[in-house]
Amino acid sequence: MKGIVLAGGLGTRLYPLTKVTNKHLLPVYNQPMIYYPISTLVRSGVKDIMIITGGERAGDFLRLLGNGSVFSIPQLQYGYQEGAGGIAEALYLSKHFADGDKICVILGDNIFQDNIGKFVREFEKMDGAMIFLKEVENPQEYGVACLKDDKITDIIEKPKSPPSNYAVVGLYMYDPDVFKIIDELTPSERGELEITDVNKRYLEKGRLNYRVIKGYWGDAGESMKALLNVSNNVSTLNFNSLNHNNVM
Repeated sequence: MKGIVLAGGLGTRLYPLTKVTNKHLLPVYNQPMIYYPISTLVRSGVKDIMIITGGERAGDFLRLLGNGSVFSIPQLQYGYQEGAGGIAEALYLSKHFADGDKICVILGDNIFQDNIGKFVREFEKMDGAMIFLKEVENPQEYGVACLKDDKITDIIEKPKSPPSNYAVVGLYMYDPDVFKIIDELTPSERGELEITDVNKRYLEKGRLNYRVIKGYWGDAGESMKALLNVSNNVSTLNFNSLNHNNVM
């Protein structure tokens, strides 16, 4: 399985911090934000990784991450997204890198405490897609899964009356069909190719699986308050294994 870290976008919700840098390079406690999703993949056993970024400061990723040796991986690959066409558009840029393999996709501002290795090994024996849910107190701020008899029946973006407390987090696993599905998408009202539409296509085909994240999860790019809260949580929880000095 190959890993894709999506680290594009303009980061307008964290302005003015993002006036001079990409949001994924901002600090979360004592490390750059981008270190966390890369470490999540490496700890799971996924070491063939591509970073998809964009904007005017994409070169800063290369200066920070280099060839990936700080994570003890053979080499990092890079892709560039021109403009802001959505998560699914950014994912499509990894098509040639994926080269027919299954992929594990993680958003560059999502911080996970869990070791997802067991899910990676499980999905390697499956087809379709696997998304991940986390029970939250404010589901109306996220994409929310409708659940019935332990199956997903729908995914609703930021519902006023959430059908459950289970938010869809920024971690996805796909078989090679994902690129055919993205090919068939049309842009949403905001002019982007939406990852929710990708997941719904898998759902319509009866090929969407899910698992629940038990440990801490935070979206550090959601807002200034979220960035602070995630940093504070990381400083107090057991994130020692994410320290790049221990990964080397």
